[in-house]
Amino acid sequence: MSAQSVHPGPGPGRIPRTQDAVAAALPPAQRMEFYRQMGEATDDTIATVLRQWWTLVQVAADPATARTAAAVKAKTAPGRSAAAVLRERQENR
Repeated sequence: MSAQSVHPGPGPGRIPRTQDAVAAALPPAQRMEFYRQMGEATDDTIATVLRQWWTLVQVAADPATARTAAAVKAKTAPGRSAAAVLRERQENR
């Protein structure tokens, strides 16, 4: 049995976890917010800010995410609405 890293390194479709790579992957409006948050980050919070934005661009770059978002927008995605789930939870109390 072989071990696979929990945190795969850069490869096809992977964005390096650096400020420059994250900024380059963001649309201009989000890039400005990224730079604002990074500029306000302290020594204690800068890694968290970078990790949160890196996760966002990784998910956005995933083709499966784009397909799922398109299906939700087209109302063709499998599953139930949040309203239906909440209604059922309320009824089952």
